[in-house]
Amino acid sequence: MHTMIAQSWSHLQELLFDDSWSPAITRYRSPFVFRGLPDSHFNLKTSLARLGGEYAGLERHLLRNFRKYGHDSFDTTGPIWHWLTMAQHQGLPTRLLDWTYSPFVAMHFATADIRLGDKDGVIWKVNYHDSCKQLPEPMREKLENEGGNVFTVELLTELVRDLDAFAQLDQSDFFLFFEPPSLDGRIINQHALFSVASSASVLMDELLNKTNTQFKRVILPAALKWEVRDKLDQANITERVLFPGLEGLSQWLKRHYSPRG
Repeated sequence: MHTMIAQSWSHLQELLFDDSWSPAITRYRSPFVFRGLPDSHFNLKTSLARLGGEYAGLERHLLRNFRKYGHDSFDTTGPIWHWLTMAQHQGLPTRLLDWTYSPFVAMHFATADIRLGDKDGVIWKVNYHDSCKQLPEPMREKLENEGGNVFTVELLTELVRDLDAFAQLDQSDFFLFFEPPSLDGRIINQHALFSVASSASVLMDELLNKTNTQFKRVILPAALKWEVRDKLDQANITERVLFPGLEGLSQWLKRHYSPRG
C-alpha cells in the first residue's frame, strides 16, 4: 500500500492529479477514481458490511424486501443493477461502494463532517484502467470490445442477470466499476460511479491487495482540513451542489455557519 501525506493545499492537488497525463491520447485524463473519508482509520467497508454480524447472509433478504415493498416506486422487473443502484442511492445497506471521477468531490467527502475535523482524513485513489486486468475473461473481453474501462448497467446486464451468476463468473473473488444511470442530479453532480465485488463478504481493501490493482492513499492532515474545506466552499464544491434540493441546501448552511471547534 502506497500512502502519501499532503503538506499543503497545492501539494494535495499535486498528489491527486498525479499520473493524469495520457501519452496515448496526449491529454490529461486520469486513470484514477477517488473516495474521500473523514477519518484515515476508516477502511473501504460497504454499508452492508457495516451492519456487522452475518451481514453477507442478510443481503438477499434486504434486497428481496426492498423490491417487494418498493414496487410502487421503481420498476422491479428491470435489471438488478438498476434497482441495486436505486437501493444504494436511497440508503439501503448494499455491497456497493461510492466513488467519483472528481478529486474535488473526494476532497469534499473527506472534509464535510466537521465533527471529525480533528481527525486526519484520507482520499483513496484507484486505477480503474488497471482494475480491468483482474476481471474474468468474458467481462474483460466485453469491455475491450466496447473500448471502455468501466461498465454501464446495460453492459453488465448483458453479461450477468443476478448476483448469484455474478459470483459464479470466476472461482476467485474480483471487483469491477460501473457507472449508474443518471437517476437524479446527485449522481450527475458527484460524477459518481460504484465498485461492486463478486462476493458480499469480501472487502475492497482486501481485493485491491489481492488483485494487485494499483491504488494509493492520500492522507489529509487534520491541520489542513479547514483550509481545504473553506477553499472547496469558495470553489462551489458544497452540499448545495452535490445534493441538489432543500436537504443539501440545509446541510451546507448548517456546516457553513458552524463555528470552528
